[in-house]
Amino acid sequence: MTDVYLEIGPKKVFACAYDWPGWCRVGKGDEGALEALARYVPRYGVIAQRAGLPFVPDAFTVVERAPGDTTTDFGAPSAIPAIDAHPVDAAVAERDTALVRASWEVFDEVAAGSPEELRKGPRGGGRDRDKMVSHVVEAERSYARKIGVRHRPFSLADHAARAAMRDEIAEVLSKPSDGSPLAPGGWPARYAARRIAWHVIDHIWEMEDRRV
Repeated sequence: MTDVYLEIGPKKVFACAYDWPGWCRVGKGDEGALEALARYVPRYGVIAQRAGLPFVPDAFTVVERAPGDTTTDFGAPSAIPAIDAHPVDAAVAERDTALVRASWEVFDEVAAGSPEELRKGPRGGGRDRDKMVSHVVEAERSYARKIGVRHRPFSLADHAARAAMRDEIAEVLSKPSDGSPLAPGGWPARYAARRIAWHVIDHIWEMEDRRV
């Protein structure tokens, strides 16, 4: 069985695969969210394959329902489920980190193969490629503080600074933990890996879908 938790907002629901960081999709109601998650099996398989992990998901088992908020309805997961407080052993930490690193690698490749100008969304919105890349990197810098990793702002062209930040994030996530937040007021390891990977992967799929 594939363990999934549901984050239930006032209008929308996120379904997140507990052991597959970044495989989270939103929908209307429980069933809508689970159906959306199932539709993305082939696309998430690209990330799992890059991480060197077999990915043959089976039936979903909902292991927790966590209350969401307006951020959930906006389209981003924000609730930390109770199961993320469970201890994380070395094998799980290494596996989660491999999937986060795989999401970074695929994102960089998709960005490199995409035009600067992306097709606009249904309402004429959406970032073009470079602004999307900058947004993802800046979000990572913000997320990194939630696990005790701090970096000053750097330019998009500073690949060394981005690599250093990612290496520090990965180093923290790759260590076993007791399930408590990794920094004061921050995130536990499993939530951090899931949120970081989700944001990267969500923009991978957006960029692919909006190529002109």
